Amino acid sequence: MKHAKYLLLTLAVALLTACEKDDIGGTATEALAGDWYVLVSAVDDDGNTVYEDDELFGIGYSHLLTYNTAANVADEMFVDDLGNFWEYKVRVTSDQSALTFSTNGSVANEAYDGCDVVIEDGKVIYGAATTPSGAAADSIVFYVSFSDDDYPDYYGYAKYKVSGYRYTGLANDD
Repeated sequence: MKHAKYLLLTLAVALLTACEKDDIGGTATEALAGDWYVLVSAVDDDGNTVYEDDELFGIGYSHLLTYNTAANVADEMFVDDLGNFWEYKVRVTSDQSALTFSTNGSVANEAYDGCDVVIEDGKVIYGAATTPSGAAADSIVFYVSFSDDDYPDYYGYAKYKVSGYRYTGLANDD
């Protein structure tokens, strides 16, 4: 009985040490992918703020995702607001080394039919944001406009500026 325990223990140790773990790695869009906490403001053609979030929509910070497509290639990804602002999911062209992204003109909104979206001047800057708790985080900023949006003409602005920081998951940063 004693020998059987030693034999089983030796066998278990041998099996555990013989196992190799595969390095899974990240996605092709890992440099730009993330969960973000963002604010939306209305801006004119020059990017000057016309309305802050609380003056126009009052949404405050909301989640936004950037992630790879099913093709998992470095030069395209999705920008998805999860329905928190305008309900958009847009395929953008991305440059992982320059940390930039945009649409090539107007593209279909994959969240719902009948809306085209333009995303311009998107960029991620590592360590450039400060979270509400005072910690450094990555920053995201881009401009977005929608073909089915009447607000810009009515209120006198051109597009929306979306800006914020990489979500930390810390209660003090929510």
